[in-house]
Amino acid sequence: MDLLTPQEQDSVGHRLRSAFSFYGWRLVAVSASMLTLVSLLVFQGAGAYFHILEIRFGWTRSMLSLAFSLSRAEGAILGPIEGFLIDKIGARKMVLIGYVIMAIGFFMFSQVQEIWHFYIAFLTITLGSGVGGFLPLITAVNHWFNRKRTSAMAVTMSGINLGGLFVPLLALGLASAGFRWTTGGIACLLLLIAYPAYKFIRTSPEEYGLTPDGEPPPVIEQPNDNTAMAEDQGLTAREALRTSAFWIITMSNIASAVPLVSLMVHLVPKLTDMGHSLEQASIIVTVFTLVGIPTVFLAGYLGDRFPKTVLLFIFMAIQGIAILVLAVADSPMWAWVFAPLYGIAFGGRIPLSTAMRGEYFGRKAFATIMGISQFPSNLAMMLGPVFAGWVFDIQGTYFIPFIVFSALSFVGGVLILFAKKPQLRHGD
Repeated sequence: MDLLTPQEQDSVGHRLRSAFSFYGWRLVAVSASMLTLVSLLVFQGAGAYFHILEIRFGWTRSMLSLAFSLSRAEGAILGPIEGFLIDKIGARKMVLIGYVIMAIGFFMFSQVQEIWHFYIAFLTITLGSGVGGFLPLITAVNHWFNRKRTSAMAVTMSGINLGGLFVPLLALGLASAGFRWTTGGIACLLLLIAYPAYKFIRTSPEEYGLTPDGEPPPVIEQPNDNTAMAEDQGLTAREALRTSAFWIITMSNIASAVPLVSLMVHLVPKLTDMGHSLEQASIIVTVFTLVGIPTVFLAGYLGDRFPKTVLLFIFMAIQGIAILVLAVADSPMWAWVFAPLYGIAFGGRIPLSTAMRGEYFGRKAFATIMGISQFPSNLAMMLGPVFAGWVFDIQGTYFIPFIVFSALSFVGGVLILFAKKPQLRHGD
């Protein structure tokens, strides 16, 4: 946390209050833009990278999928550490560090010659995205909102969907300029963005004399009691781990996220196998992204008004249906049935799942709790892409893995219905 004098706090607080009446919404807009970039470069664009590398070097899909699985193992190990550091030193410093690491990773990507070179580069990229991407950004947003948390999370996470809009542009760059020039240019772009992003991010409103949602500060009867604010921030990580809700949410997330990350790797190859070109496959990614964008905002609106468990069940069931369509389809036309269904599920599930953790566990140790929950999730997610690639290399089809991914989506939806909100400390 940056240490400011009372005069500096008053000055910063006055400027923040004057900007759009509440600084938190400006933070949401910038965080959504940053998530758009990270989503495109690290997750949505993974299939395009793998397709180009498969053609360029002749590496098999199981070999390429291993890179994604290794990154999940890395995330499992470092996730709790990243969460702890975010809660201790603040989101803004982690964003700066993470973007520099991502830039280094993309420069390494531009120089790869062997498969192990690619593994090291990809691990460096995903390390940077973990340190400076999703977790610190949503942690900052979670700190700035209580009453409007789900809506703020939804707008922020619209960036994940928006990243898919630019997959055709990324694919065009990879196909025309080549992956070396394209990834080298990405490295330069990340370095240019890193410092301005660091200067803009504010970890929590209390640092600047503000409160979540921009509401008036609570009246404290005993002014010398400095524990009043701390007591208003939910559960510690240790307390969260003792609740059944933490483990149910984690297991449900595993069941629904394993299919999602596996499709990030194998969707474009599957679509090209069905007869689509790389450019056409990228357009299909854009279609489900476009469908997902209004769904994100709808999920945010509904999530602040209705039980998140029921909404998540609906979106996970739709995800299961979409993947089932892809599993049994061979004709290119079925991709256009899959795309809108998957877009609805993709747009609705992620913001609700993340906001649910903020609602259930509060602000006190949000990043640490998220990081700990990522440990078992990432261990499971590392298996999905390799499993799909291994089965394809043996059988020449994705039928079995996609059937499994569809079933997992339904299981995740049923599990989340059993998550009950634990008792929080005052006010959160």
